[in-house]
Amino acid sequence: MTEDAPNRSPAGIVGGATLEEKAGLTSGLNFWFTKPLTRLGIPSIMLTDGPHGVRKQSEGGDHLGLADSIPATCFPPAVALGCSFDAALLERVGVALGSEARAEQVGVLLGPGINIKRSPLCGRNFEYLSEDPLLAGILGTSLVRGIQSQGVGASLKHFAANNQETDRMRVSADVDPRPLREIYLRAFQRVVEDARPWTVMCSYNRINGVYSSQNPWLLTGVLRGEWGFDGLVVSDWGAVADRVAAVAAGLDLEMPSSGGRTDQEIVDAVRSGALDETVLDTAAARVVDLVGRVASRADADATYNADDHHALAREAAAASVVLLQNERALLPLPLDVDVAVIGELARTPRYQGAGSSRINPTRIDTPLDEINALASGNVAFAAGYLLDGTADDALRTAAVDAAAGAEVAVLFLGLPSELESEGFDRPDLELPSEQRRLLDDVVAANPDTVVVLSNGGVVRVSGFAHKVPGIVEGFLLGQAGGGALADVLFGIVNPSGRLAETIPVRLEDTQSFTNFPGEHGHVRYGEGLFVGYRGFDARRQDVSFPFGHGLSYTTFEYGAAAVTAGDDLAVTVTVTNIGDRAGSEVVQVYVSLPSSAVSRAPRELKGFAKVFLEPGESREVRIAVRRSDLAYWDPRVDAWVVEGGLYTVEVGASSRDIRVTATAEVAGDAVNVPLTLESSIGEVLANPAAAEALSTIFVASGDRQAPALDPAVLAMAASMPIGRILSFGDFGIGEDEIQRLLDAANG
Repeated sequence: MTEDAPNRSPAGIVGGATLEEKAGLTSGLNFWFTKPLTRLGIPSIMLTDGPHGVRKQSEGGDHLGLADSIPATCFPPAVALGCSFDAALLERVGVALGSEARAEQVGVLLGPGINIKRSPLCGRNFEYLSEDPLLAGILGTSLVRGIQSQGVGASLKHFAANNQETDRMRVSADVDPRPLREIYLRAFQRVVEDARPWTVMCSYNRINGVYSSQNPWLLTGVLRGEWGFDGLVVSDWGAVADRVAAVAAGLDLEMPSSGGRTDQEIVDAVRSGALDETVLDTAAARVVDLVGRVASRADADATYNADDHHALAREAAAASVVLLQNERALLPLPLDVDVAVIGELARTPRYQGAGSSRINPTRIDTPLDEINALASGNVAFAAGYLLDGTADDALRTAAVDAAAGAEVAVLFLGLPSELESEGFDRPDLELPSEQRRLLDDVVAANPDTVVVLSNGGVVRVSGFAHKVPGIVEGFLLGQAGGGALADVLFGIVNPSGRLAETIPVRLEDTQSFTNFPGEHGHVRYGEGLFVGYRGFDARRQDVSFPFGHGLSYTTFEYGAAAVTAGDDLAVTVTVTNIGDRAGSEVVQVYVSLPSSAVSRAPRELKGFAKVFLEPGESREVRIAVRRSDLAYWDPRVDAWVVEGGLYTVEVGASSRDIRVTATAEVAGDAVNVPLTLESSIGEVLANPAAAEALSTIFVASGDRQAPALDPAVLAMAASMPIGRILSFGDFGIGEDEIQRLLDAANG
């Protein structure tokens, strides 16, 4: 901004703009830049894609192009980072992302994405952190804090209920109030309140019939009114269906440029009285405020160290690798092992997702090269398959021969980008058929086979997990993932990743299976609260690997857990490394209320900590559980409510590996649900004042035909609306009198 612009408030600057200039400020200049207003000293700033790298394109670059993107560090995408369960690490990654954006004069990095993985089929799951809102919220907070510490704005996305790619520009996510609040909005609320992102990006889809971009309840009522968001709301690129309705609802910046078409719509609406000009003024002032934040922190001389960032990318990738299975302690491999490295993905790795987040990496470490760099034994390589899925008998035969001649076969399998990407959802959870055939042949030739997976969303492992002793889930690990996988395979790094999403036995077992991806423009979130492990645990359903699962090369022992109840819960447990290797354990705290009056999952993640321990070392781990995280959304009063009672606190290594249990008595919130004629007799009896009033209604009378209702009869009629009792006899009282008694009880 010019020298005098910072001395004026955003509202003051906007006050000097014409109607046309204000409309222009609230839409893009082109694909990536905001409009400048030179006359008033407002420069243009650049927004660019993230979330796991800086995808800065030259002017005129298309949304999905890669070739013209500047080189940047490709950190592990969210699908992997979520498995790290390491908030401090993600903040460091955020700092690096922010520093690269600043060095490239980027004002806002479009990320992180924290939408919930409702279905494992979602084509964009690789950009999202977890199926659990607490984990997504905590890790998303860390990323935002790290990015913004460098004077670059984050853009929290995609707000909200963006959980599929099928019909993503129009589909209505039809969600009931409790799951909408407790599952799909909760992570956004945590990041907004804890990290204060500079921008929030609205999603393409509709929520309960209303486009996110023009949803006043979402953008103004909830985001600003309830959560106190004071930043800018930007549209996803092309998400605005009605610009006038969007500005009125609380959208501040439409991206990309519409070439002036929608600017004119705004001008016309203000002049006709259809849009209050003060609403436009507010949106324009938010744009000016964002530009001011960016401009005041810009540094034309900023640089970053690409080697240091590559090293951080390798560290983050290694911390995110999940060791799913390790029978006979086959891993880690000795450095002098004779190993057959099989699979084209070892030579041509899949390290990031496809679509608008594709980064042009500064360099790429391949697993094959990194294994060769570490191993002192013989390393044989065989491609085994073609990435396009075409059958090739010669490649398969060579791979089987290599496996037969080695002590251990390390088989790299996974999904090519053609099978999962932004823009479409996957049809199934299967690995390509040619890879599955190769796996059977390799295992037949060498039973000591370790499968290493590269995939943006979970794949079905139930077809082969019983055939192989080792399975390493790498997901997508970024440009340094090859080195990270080699480090884990050879024990240079002790694996500490934990699954941020459940791996089901079958697609049909997933809770959303019968209502994903919907039809005729609507998708019903019929599973309600029971997303991911919540649903599997509620059904006591077998899974291949549960949420939170991950093995280590050492063993951890848990002592007794203690819970101190205050404003929050403080959970303490002593964890000891009883193995012979240093390693990190992810201590997970799950909470439930067995006596709850409302539907709940058997357990919900409410806290976690990653702790590093040397062999033989013990440490007391303290994990705070916020009182607000114990609350459920009560649609009767449209508020968060903590239900009183004796809570069960479970501490363990996954949602299915609970080591110790404790309890805590928690005082509940007072809930005053107004009684009406539609309130049930049971609800009225639960209110002492109303119950006393009700007793005056149910009286035995010699001169009326009113029944005398004893307790058994009252119990039978507990679900009857109080206003219906007049249909069952002459109680000597009218509807108006009943309402008067209820009003008195309501206070």
